[in-house]
Amino acid sequence: MSERRVQDSALGAGLRYGAQLASAGLVVALVVIFVVLAKGSKMSINVFGLGFVAGTEWDPMHGQFGALPFLFGTFLSSALALLLAVPGAFLVAAYVAELGPRRLRGPVGALLETLAAVPSVVYGMWGVFVLAPALRTAAPVVSSATGNSALLRGPSQGVSMLAAAFVLALMVLPTVATVMRDVLLAVPQGLREAGQALGGTEWEVLRHVVVPHARRGLFAAVMLGFGRAVGETMAVTMVIGNSAEISGSLFAPGYTAASVLANELPHASDPLHVSALHEVALVLVVVTLAFNLGAHGIVRRTLRRKTAGLSTGPADGELGGAR
Repeated sequence: MSERRVQDSALGAGLRYGAQLASAGLVVALVVIFVVLAKGSKMSINVFGLGFVAGTEWDPMHGQFGALPFLFGTFLSSALALLLAVPGAFLVAAYVAELGPRRLRGPVGALLETLAAVPSVVYGMWGVFVLAPALRTAAPVVSSATGNSALLRGPSQGVSMLAAAFVLALMVLPTVATVMRDVLLAVPQGLREAGQALGGTEWEVLRHVVVPHARRGLFAAVMLGFGRAVGETMAVTMVIGNSAEISGSLFAPGYTAASVLANELPHASDPLHVSALHEVALVLVVVTLAFNLGAHGIVRRTLRRKTAGLSTGPADGELGGAR
């Protein structure tokens, strides 16, 4: 018995050391990325300064570089994708984890995981051959129906910011739904039974018991979807139009930071052009990291408002009021 305890202790120490080493490796990798990007961006920073982030002109032929069109396109397309994907992802996750018949939960869950594993270029092809022609046909009709509003002003060539948002939404929905499903399934069964004992229906238990308990995990699922949308390259490059201009119309083409890096970095030869592309990558990393840290801060503030731990069940008044 003593020898076995010694072996278990040695194994635990080895695992702890391995975990510390892996964590340190991640920190070192992040530092190396920052150093490489900062070093590569030095020339661009010296030439353009802070004006690089606010600049709207990107002209490699004349040595003028501004990253605002790419940052605008990146975060607008990602935000639109989340607006489109998150409601559907939550409904699918709730159906699989809580509301759907048990015989269908397994197949639907397997379908979600399969869709999450589909290569992004396949989604891009769907966007090019199906979505873009549909938007090209619908743009004049939608523009006319909305009074030619600036947000939906046409005509459109099909490839556009809206096409990129739809493709991104289709790509991130399986990922977000899968994580949300796992988060909902992780809620202790005793909490559900307590809610049902108070007379709550499946929907009331989901709304007043499961979702509040799983709120942090659901928010993390949305963050994961945003991270995938921001970093997506190939599918977005195929359908966004790759135009370094800022437009108020969703039917107009746009550009993202990842797309301009994929399109121009392999062929860039001018040192200032290469440095500007490094700075685009650096700004993208910094802004994404700032977003994640800010979101983590919101989660921590939300958790501090909860006093002495998680509720073991919903209040009877809440369930009764919901009915």
